Amino acid sequence: MKRPLTFLLSLLILLGASVVSMGVGAVPIPAGWVARTILGHLPVIRDWVSLAGIDPSVATIVWDIRLPRTLLAVLVGAALATSGGVMQGFFQNPMADPYIIGISAGAALGATVAIAFKVEFWLFGLNAVPIIAFASALVVTFLVYFLSRRGGRVSSGTLLLTGIAVGSLATSMTSFLMVIAGEDQRTVLFWLMGSLSARRWDHLRMLLPYVTVGLAVVIVFARDLNVLLLGDEQAAHLGINVERVKVILLVAAACLAAAAVAVSGIIGFVGLIVPHLVRLAVGPDYRTLTPTAAIAGGLLLVLSDTLARTVVAPAEMPIGIITTFLGGPFFLYLLHRQRNRLF
Repeated sequence: MKRPLTFLLSLLILLGASVVSMGVGAVPIPAGWVARTILGHLPVIRDWVSLAGIDPSVATIVWDIRLPRTLLAVLVGAALATSGGVMQGFFQNPMADPYIIGISAGAALGATVAIAFKVEFWLFGLNAVPIIAFASALVVTFLVYFLSRRGGRVSSGTLLLTGIAVGSLATSMTSFLMVIAGEDQRTVLFWLMGSLSARRWDHLRMLLPYVTVGLAVVIVFARDLNVLLLGDEQAAHLGINVERVKVILLVAAACLAAAAVAVSGIIGFVGLIVPHLVRLAVGPDYRTLTPTAAIAGGLLLVLSDTLARTVVAPAEMPIGIITTFLGGPFFLYLLHRQRNRLF
C-alpha cells in the first residue's frame, strides 16, 4: 500500500507545482485560469469547461508557450532522474550519473558542430542542433560500449574508464570548436549550460517517445536491476542473464539521457541527486524507486525552470546554473551524512 500512496502523492505535488509554475512569468496568470485553459483544449473535457472571462492572448500564452515548456521540464527531469538511477545501480556506485559514459560530452560535441559550422536543416519541425546532438550522444555511448567489450562481456569498471576517456576526448574537441566558433561562441556556451527557453511542442514530440519507452523498459527490468545490485555472479546464480540485462538497461538509460540533453542542453545534478533523495525516502527497490524518481526529477526541473525564468527577469538564467546551485551544496551535505547508508 505504501508504494501506490507514495506515487500518487508525488504525482499530485508535481501537478500542483506545474499549474502554479505556468502562472508565473512576465504576464502573471491565476492558477484557476491556467487549469481552465488547459482543460478547455482537451477533447471531450472541453465541452464541459467554460473559458468565459479568460483573455484569448492569455490562453495562447498558456497553451502555446508555457504548457509545452512545463511538460518538457517534466519529461527532461524524469528522463535524467531515471537514467541516473539506472546508472547508479548498473555501476553499483552512488556517484554515477547519466553522463558518466560520455552521453553529455557526445551531445555537446554534436550541438557545437551544428552551431559552429552553421548546419541547417529541419526534420519533424526541429532544426539541426537537437537532432545532431541526440545522434552524437548515442554514437559516443555505443562507441564506449563496444570499446569496453572483452570476450562478449562488458565489465562495469572498464565501461566506466572508457566512458571517462572518450568523454574527455569529446569535451576537448568541443572546446576546440568553441575557440573557432567566433560569434557563435555565446550560443554554444548558452546551450552547454542548459535551457528550456523557446522550446515548442515539436521538442516535446521528439522527447516523449524516448521517455515513455525508456521509462517502461526500466520499470519492466526493475526486479533484474535489484538483483544486479548483489553482484554479477550472484545475479547469474539467481537466473538473470546478466549481459543481456546490462545491454538493455544501458541502451534505455543512454536513450533517456541523450534525448533529454538534445532538447535542453546539459543540466547537471538531476540524475545524480534525485535518485539519492528518493532512495532515502522510499528505499532501494527499483520497482518503487524508478517511477518515484521520475516524478521527483520532473518536479525539480519544473521548480528550477520557474526560478530560471524569474530570478533575473526579464532576462533568463540557464537552468543548469539553478540545478547546480541547488544540488551542489545539498549533495555534499547528503554525501557526508548518509555515506554509509546509500546502498
